[in-house]
Amino acid sequence: MNGVEIYDATKAGYEPAMNYGEWRVAYITHSHGFSKEGWRRIERHTKTDEVFVLLNGSARLIIGEEKEIVEMQQGKIYNVTCGTWHHIFADEGSKVLIVENHNTGADNTDYIYLD
Repeated sequence: MNGVEIYDATKAGYEPAMNYGEWRVAYITHSHGFSKEGWRRIERHTKTDEVFVLLNGSARLIIGEEKEIVEMQQGKIYNVTCGTWHHIFADEGSKVLIVENHNTGADNTDYIYLD
């Protein structure tokens, strides 16, 4: 269809869908790295906020070095502010939309690796 681009998640884990200007829109779906069993690190972005929206299923944000758990609700916007430690668990069958700066990556992200 002219004038409309349509995107959907096609694989497990983190998947960028599109970039526009300074923004990237991506998906997170269930995978080992986004499960409690596969959780190996928390991260913080040093130059941008990161927005999460639970589209379907269930997911939890892990916030701060204290690893506080935030149960996500469908349709609500969760803005993780610049410099906040975080991770996300996405249960099987879940889909989370992410909006972040298009150059968010290892160059502007710090990591704490868990034992």
